[in-house]
Amino acid sequence: MVITLQPFADIDAVRRALVARGLWVSLVRSAQGAPSHFVVDPGSSPAEPSELARIEGVASVGAAPSPHPRVDAQGPVVDVRGLAVGGARPVFLCGPCGVESEDQLQRIAAVVASAGAHFLRGGAFKPRTSPYAFQGHGSEALRWLRRTADRHGLRVVTEVLAEGDVPLVAEHADLMQVGSRNMQNFALLKAVGRAGRPVLLKRAMSATVAEWLLAGEYLLVHGAPGVVFCERGIRSFDPSTRNLLDLGAVALLSQVHRVPVVVDPSHATGRRELVGPLSKAALAAGAAGVMIECHDDPGGALSDGPQALLPQQLRDVLASLGGTV
Repeated sequence: MVITLQPFADIDAVRRALVARGLWVSLVRSAQGAPSHFVVDPGSSPAEPSELARIEGVASVGAAPSPHPRVDAQGPVVDVRGLAVGGARPVFLCGPCGVESEDQLQRIAAVVASAGAHFLRGGAFKPRTSPYAFQGHGSEALRWLRRTADRHGLRVVTEVLAEGDVPLVAEHADLMQVGSRNMQNFALLKAVGRAGRPVLLKRAMSATVAEWLLAGEYLLVHGAPGVVFCERGIRSFDPSTRNLLDLGAVALLSQVHRVPVVVDPSHATGRRELVGPLSKAALAAGAAGVMIECHDDPGGALSDGPQALLPQQLRDVLASLGGTV
């Protein structure tokens, strides 16, 4: 945003008025006789150009159009099979990192449902850094997820990795997940958008908020009925936790951009003892819900065991967040 000043305007007075509105500004002095300008930093609080134009000494305000108008127009609530994500009550998306067997899924789903969760999460297709790690059971696991969720009155959220798998995942999932590694896989985003399902869009581990929002715009442009953003931690220089949970971005998306955002504290920290307190912090920052990994035998889990909660731990965390025991 560029604010052009009137000739002979009191520059300090205008600066004070802008700073009082939460704007970070830099003065650009023009040649003698030409108007001076304030350039507003993108990290500033939101402000209506029409309001700024009424400040004494301001001649005009120029603002670029939003690069993501569909995200802006979506609103703070996304409907997922009759459930309002971003509504008055938080939603809980819980389950194992990877779907290992149908029996395992049945055991965990019973816990998840009784604890008050709304979604059964689990990876049928697993993107792994090592090619030797467990990659998931694919289409068979999708069928397990659907049958198990239906049996326990839950919705399904699961990740799609490849364009060719989009129709199959859309057939079984209520909320299609695009993982952090695929946030800017634009061909996949287009295909997922065309599937016509609401989407959970995870933030890439090194993505800016602007890039994250534009990935959401891709999905909406290509037909997705709604996008729920998911903060799962970004890369940091500090190895104390697996990733850095960016609660500032959560507040920004929920309070300023007015879109639903859920938080995945399991992947954000990789430490199960931090899941409870960070879930509370996420909801306080404006998150629409939390996504938590749970396993009945974390020591034997085929993926991400160290961050998974035991069943009673999940019950305790969800109870503290407003779930049912």
